[in-house]
Formats: sequence, C-alpha cells, structure tokens
Amino acid sequence: MIPMLLAQIGLPLLVKAVGGALSESGNPVAKAAGAALTEVEAEIGAGRLSGTDLQEANRHVERIAEMAAQTDRTWLEQVNRTIRAEAQSDDAYVRRMRPTFGYIMALTWAAQMGAVAYVVAVEPDKAGPVIAAIASLGTIWTVGLSVLGIYVYKRSSEKLAAQEDRPGFLSTLIGRLSGPS
Repeated sequence: MIPMLLAQIGLPLLVKAVGGALSESGNPVAKAAGAALTEVEAEIGAGRLSGTDLQEANRHVERIAEMAAQTDRTWLEQVNRTIRAEAQSDDAYVRRMRPTFGYIMALTWAAQMGAVAYVVAVEPDKAGPVIAAIASLGTIWTVGLSVLGIYVYKRSSEKLAAQEDRPGFLSTLIGRLSGPS
C-alpha cells in the first residue's frame, strides 16, 4: 500500500523526503545517498530533468509498487492455502497446531516475564543486563507473536463464518415454539 501511495505522489516528493532523511543519518553511505538525492532534487527544481524523464521514473516506481503488491498477494494466498489445508486435515494434531502454538507462546512469555520480574525484585543489581538481554530477543518475539496474531485473527474469521451459517438463538426458539408449519 505504501509503495503504491508513493508511486502516485511521484518522484520529486519521494526524492525530497528520502534525501532529507538520509542526509541526517550518521552512516557515511546513507549520507552520500542523501547528498546524491539532494542533487537530483536540485536538478528537478532547476528544470534540468525533463518531464519525460520524471514520467519514466514515476512509471518505474509504479511498476516496482505493483510488483511489491503482487508479492504480498502471492504471500497472503499461500498463507490462506496453508490455513485452509490445516483446517480441513483429518489429522487431529494438524487441526490443533494453532491452539498448541498459542499455549506454548503464552507459557513461554509468562515464564520469561516471571523470570525478569523475579530478577528485578530479588536481585535489582542484575536487572539492567537481564532487561538488555530480553530486549535482544525482540525480533524473535515479534515473529512469534505476529504468527500468533495471524492465527487468532484467522480463527476469529472462521468462527464468524460458522456463526453466519447457523440460525440465531431467537430464530431457533421461534421455530420451535411455532411448531411445524
């Protein structure tokens, strides 16, 4: 979505935004890239970069954005295919994999947070290094919790779809009270 938005805004604004951000970086390579983009911005501003060149650049940005969107679509289709196959499986473990993963994540998270709380409360002098060590696990937790979030979201969708197929409580009650028609 963001690449498509950037493609619609166009190259001049993109060059200005990215060039300014990179110029402020402490990294020499990023700083050099920012300087190069600042030069491109100056060329655009002075009119030395033709409208045809800008249109061509915008066309390339749009194409890259389309390719990124297609990649995202393909990835989501594969995830959905996997989840559908999992839900239709006759193997009990495959059907229970999502809840099992959720319980494992919850227990692991609780154990880790319990250990951190224990260290902070009982040995506060060691709290700094322990919290720093936990911070280094951020990427692993991000991936695991993201997968769990997708599982929960998908399961919620499955439950909603199942509820839409069944008559509601009042419809069932009225049907039973009114008897056969």
